[in-house]
Amino acid sequence: MTPPAAPEPGTITTAVPARLDRLPWSRWHWMIVIGLGTVWILDGLEVTIVGNIAGRLSEPGSGLAITSAQVTGVAAALYVAGACVGALFFGRLTDRYGRKKLFMVTLAVYLSATAMTALSFDAWWFFVFRFLTGFGIGGEYAAINSAIDELIPSVYRGRVDLIINGTYWLGAVGGSLLSIVMLNTELLPENVGWRLAFGLGVVLGLVILLVRRHVPESPRWQLIHGYGEEAEKLVDSVERRIEEEKQRELPPPVRRITIQERESVGFGLIARTVFRRYPKRAVLSLSLFIGQAFLYNAITFGFGTILTTFFGVATGHTGYYFAVIAAGNFVGPLLLGRLFDTVGRRIMISGTYLLSGVLLFGTAWLFDRGSLTATTLTACWCVVLFFASAGASSAYLTVSEVFPMETRAMAIAFFYALGTAAGGISGPLVFADLTASGVVGDTALAFRIGAGLMCAAGLVAAFLAVRAERRALEDIAEPLSAVR
Repeated sequence: MTPPAAPEPGTITTAVPARLDRLPWSRWHWMIVIGLGTVWILDGLEVTIVGNIAGRLSEPGSGLAITSAQVTGVAAALYVAGACVGALFFGRLTDRYGRKKLFMVTLAVYLSATAMTALSFDAWWFFVFRFLTGFGIGGEYAAINSAIDELIPSVYRGRVDLIINGTYWLGAVGGSLLSIVMLNTELLPENVGWRLAFGLGVVLGLVILLVRRHVPESPRWQLIHGYGEEAEKLVDSVERRIEEEKQRELPPPVRRITIQERESVGFGLIARTVFRRYPKRAVLSLSLFIGQAFLYNAITFGFGTILTTFFGVATGHTGYYFAVIAAGNFVGPLLLGRLFDTVGRRIMISGTYLLSGVLLFGTAWLFDRGSLTATTLTACWCVVLFFASAGASSAYLTVSEVFPMETRAMAIAFFYALGTAAGGISGPLVFADLTASGVVGDTALAFRIGAGLMCAAGLVAAFLAVRAERRALEDIAEPLSAVR
């Protein structure tokens, strides 16, 4: 990819960041949310479908010679590994070439790989395209979270980021219900239904791709990379649109910043900034990502298998249970998101992590005693994940706002990849073996490990979380390009 020709780097004094932060909520912001946030619905849709069809894929007549453990273990781990690699690869390109180019490219990669997954004829093909699907979604995490936080006003940033990341679970609800229909052999043959489920995700993704074309480049990125004039014009047009919508003039911006324009930032400077200038924030970020990655990737990937193995739930009915859990996951960020902007980041991040971890320990204890049914286990998970979902979304929010703008996408990519590799690759592999053993104590052990890591991350957040609520990104972490 060749970068566009840019003006010679110079120095620019601008109020663009302050102008963006003082904007009232408007239709323009809804366009940003819809254009960027809806892709998590697709991610949730697909991951949930894979979890729910694991049992069906392993049955004779599915068209694939694959076991349930391979779907929830090997394929899940490859998906997460692809996401880690994709985050690092596209994260670097996002910081260098801009948010918009990359959130278009990564969605195209994601959709292409999903379509090819639907055409799987052998296990190796399924594995390859699960990896490539993850490769695309990893790039989405870096590009989209960067763009969202740079375009949304500071007073709304926390709740909007949490809710957008939480929409993953709307997709999970859809995936659960869709799998019920697609796995109904009275409606569709065993080797067709699961393929159509992936195909529907592609159709929805194409619609999102069309909407996303209207989402602009981040003016903050433009300022630093020599496109100051374009940034000013973009914000001018947004302000005119909002003033017309609100029928009033906007107040003047309260702050100006002087920027030394540059074309790119090297890996060395990024590493020194993240680990030398902000070592406590690096520890915080890694802790949050490891905790949430292990809990979600290790446990929810295998939820359908737990229901079928320990409670005798038919493979075609697991979607009902997961739809209920997914709904609880979305309601968490939806109801708690505002508190991250009012009560504050430190209390809410540490509280959601600790509370979800303690509740998960309780669920493991009840499961180990044999006190749960499929219904009561689902109820326990709803409560645990109501809090865990808000906490997990706050991990992305934290990394995207506590490091300088020049490193934002790469920082998200790095901590996502490292944390997810620790909990998301090893987790599904270990958990698949524990679940496949059919021993209650083995599965309860996986629950306890996830709970312990969530609690540990919550304790780290209690001491190290940054008070970023309602503050401009430039105040939380001064740009490397800022001229004092």
